[in-house]
Amino acid sequence: MIRVQSVLIADEIEQNCIDILKADGIKAIKKTKLTKDQLITELRQHDAVIVRSATKINREIIEAVSGKLKLIGRAGTGIDNIDLAAATEYGIIVMNTPAGNSRSAAELTCVCILSLARHLPQAVASMKAGKWARKEYMGEEVYGKTLAIIGLGRIGTEVALRMQSFGMTIIGYDPLVSAEDAAKNGIRWVPLEQLWFQADYISVHVPLIPQTENLIAADTLAKCKKGVKIVNVARGGIVNEADLLESINKGHTAGAALDVFAEEPPSLSALIEHPKVICTPHLGASTNEAQQRVGSEIAENIVALNNGTGLYGTLNAAALSTVLDEAKAQWVRTASALAHTLSVIADSPKSLVLRFPKAATGLKKALMAGAVVGLLQASGNAGMNLINAEINAKKEGINIKVEPNPENELVICAGEISVSGYPSPAGTIISAFNTSKMPVPLIAIGTLAINLKQNEVIKEFSDSLKAKLSVEYGLLGGGRVALFNSLNNDEMEELSQSFNVVQF
Repeated sequence: MIRVQSVLIADEIEQNCIDILKADGIKAIKKTKLTKDQLITELRQHDAVIVRSATKINREIIEAVSGKLKLIGRAGTGIDNIDLAAATEYGIIVMNTPAGNSRSAAELTCVCILSLARHLPQAVASMKAGKWARKEYMGEEVYGKTLAIIGLGRIGTEVALRMQSFGMTIIGYDPLVSAEDAAKNGIRWVPLEQLWFQADYISVHVPLIPQTENLIAADTLAKCKKGVKIVNVARGGIVNEADLLESINKGHTAGAALDVFAEEPPSLSALIEHPKVICTPHLGASTNEAQQRVGSEIAENIVALNNGTGLYGTLNAAALSTVLDEAKAQWVRTASALAHTLSVIADSPKSLVLRFPKAATGLKKALMAGAVVGLLQASGNAGMNLINAEINAKKEGINIKVEPNPENELVICAGEISVSGYPSPAGTIISAFNTSKMPVPLIAIGTLAINLKQNEVIKEFSDSLKAKLSVEYGLLGGGRVALFNSLNNDEMEELSQSFNVVQF
């Protein structure tokens, strides 16, 4: 199981985060505003890093610290400053705190909608400039207006619930949310293509991914009704800022409120200075309460991982959740040990069948991940774990078919070659090779020598090997296995002349 002992805090975060980590015996060091090289040097001394949005953890950095770094914690929601694919590839957990700043971001969104409706920032600036320009800031009621929300997660839903109290009609789109679930929160789910022309206000609450980059651009703005107002408190890059500016200048879009930008600080001064645009410097999570929550939540998530009490906020470690339960973890370790053994005796197969017993029902994905780890470790691939198993299986062309087994043991097959076994408190028990049953249970520890060839004369072990021999069996269906304590290189070479050798 992954255990975090030392954490680098690379961005500004509340003291409560450090206090929670230290209370659990985790070393926490805070060093902010590091250069790339400084960050790499520091990360090589820690198991985990906690960041906000300022520090970028890209592929180059992840590759430089792979083998040491185990976890990247994002104190907040968005992870566009973290290369999730690279972290997964190198077996590094990425976790965030999606609920920590939801309320603060939702409240700022509502403020933006109301400010657009009543021109509040412009009116305040006018007053401070010594003017009394009541007629210049004629606004509109939001009552009866249609608010379209793209992204119906925590923040989008919070916005919907709040703006319903102002009498707004809420429509929304999210490919991961059903119409029935949206309706439970008073939202009428509509396809994205039908959303644009119905909206008086559009607010986006989605991550920045290839599918959402430039989601609001010239083509989609052209589909909107004249006078639409745009709000983005999510991520810069979702709204094409140049296209938005052009639409405002043409009079098609009536205004916009932006808290995030493609480049921060933003360089498109014409947009920032436009009288119909309200801009704030990425304040979505900038409340005392949100800062306290995201700090405590990310620390509590790490502590829960260490103590085996839960796997919270993880974005790339679904299979890892099973190993928090020891009974389930034993089955996953068994899958790994059996696949490791099969890889050696079947010459690193790429296509497997995994047959699982009733006791392991519900663990299909975890068993597959465990089997992939065993296969690739046997081939000399370092850094394999349950986090990167799926991505590395695809990379190596490994295909695993999973099916139930009526017997109470796990069986992993490659063609006619198979290894069977089951978990025990002492470790994985290997019960059979092919159809050859073990005369007594064999625990998969140490160095296992296997010869499945029938009627082959095998020369006697040397005195050196005999001295390290734990047990030796003849298989009931033909063949021979032997288990040794740790062997040196010369002994391994001698053994491999007559046996397939597995080191657990």
